[in-house]
Amino acid sequence: MVVTGRFVAFVAVGVVPVVVFGALAPSAAGPVLVAWLLLCIAIVMVDALLAPRPSGLKLSRVLPARVRLGESVTAELVVTNTGRRRVRGVLRDAWQPSAGASTSRQRIDLPGGERRMLTLRLTPLRRGERRVEFVVLRSLGPLGVAGRQARIDAPGRIRVLPPFTSRKHLPSRLARLRELDGRTAVMVRGQGTEFDSLREYVRGDDVRSIDWRATARQGSPVDAPQRLMVRTWRPERDRRVVIVVDSARTSAARVDDEPRIDTAFEASLLLAALASHADDRVDLLVWDRRVRGRVQGAAGAELLSRMVDAMAPIEPELIEADWAGVPALVRQATSGHALVVLITSIEAPGAASGMLAMLPQLTRRHRVLVASVTDPTALRSVGDRHDLEGVYRAASAERALLDVARVSAAIRRLGADVVTGSPADLPPALADRYIALKAAGQL
Repeated sequence: MVVTGRFVAFVAVGVVPVVVFGALAPSAAGPVLVAWLLLCIAIVMVDALLAPRPSGLKLSRVLPARVRLGESVTAELVVTNTGRRRVRGVLRDAWQPSAGASTSRQRIDLPGGERRMLTLRLTPLRRGERRVEFVVLRSLGPLGVAGRQARIDAPGRIRVLPPFTSRKHLPSRLARLRELDGRTAVMVRGQGTEFDSLREYVRGDDVRSIDWRATARQGSPVDAPQRLMVRTWRPERDRRVVIVVDSARTSAARVDDEPRIDTAFEASLLLAALASHADDRVDLLVWDRRVRGRVQGAAGAELLSRMVDAMAPIEPELIEADWAGVPALVRQATSGHALVVLITSIEAPGAASGMLAMLPQLTRRHRVLVASVTDPTALRSVGDRHDLEGVYRAASAERALLDVARVSAAIRRLGADVVTGSPADLPPALADRYIALKAAGQL
């Protein structure tokens, strides 16, 4: 049983007769107060007994399966009154706070045998599974003073996917990629290129690209000049790209109000989309001490769909990463040469020691690229030395930048490459480095 604000107002009204009788007959004030309270309790009991039972309602949900972080969706709740009495009251849909519900309580007025659809606007605030397990329904009596309350199970969930805001960089990178792939054939053969096609020689072509066998097969008439055929080349396709995302404790830190792991996912999605358009095969591994997510054997639109599905429920684990297990994971993904992209944190030499010890095992067989998020606040703090606090902050920022430089130098000495950037700059920077490696034939 529940009471409403009307009950409080009804009890407060009793102050008037108590004060009046107290002034006229002080001995009657006590009995009047007791009588008034008994009357209020009786009204509450009667109103609660006359309230319809909330358990007579049936609930069903109509929910979208997915939504990107930052977007809004409409969640629908269908309420059916299976009884004959009219139900008036309040319904609370108990979504998680991170689901971003526009309101948690809605009034209902449902005649017997009818049903209503209640809509709720959801704007999720966090990635992952946003769940609702039950609904709390408060059915009020005819006077609205009291009623009955019940919890009704009505489970539902929405999967909140990474926002992929870095997709805005994809068109410009695809335009650059089209200049490298088979749509723009080159005349010079080099490392990382494969045969594209034959065409007729034109003035200015490199004579070393003439294919004399193809020229001889043209069979030109005796009195006609011989048509020379040249070979064109294009960057190799069907390369392997293995992306390993660190989901250990360092990925839980927030940089520019965004967890490191979310920036890693953004960079992974942009790189995967770019490599997929270049006809390269992409594998994703999310790892700390166990495989938290894996995507293999997908291409095209299916690749990004499976990647965002795998990323959605993953949250950082507050443990140290076991880098010793990464080479075995890469061997499971591919037995040949590949571009291995490690997205982790290199800000602390102590935390990066495990990765540095493991790198030689990868660089012996693969091209390795280490990507890390840097804090733009540190860069801004270096130049802010107007007061004592600013000087100490600048010294701390310099120390952090020196640590990053030390770890980056150690990674390069071990044969790998490094890409760093702020949360907004890292995804396009990683995509640019991939294009540069592809243009240089180093994949």
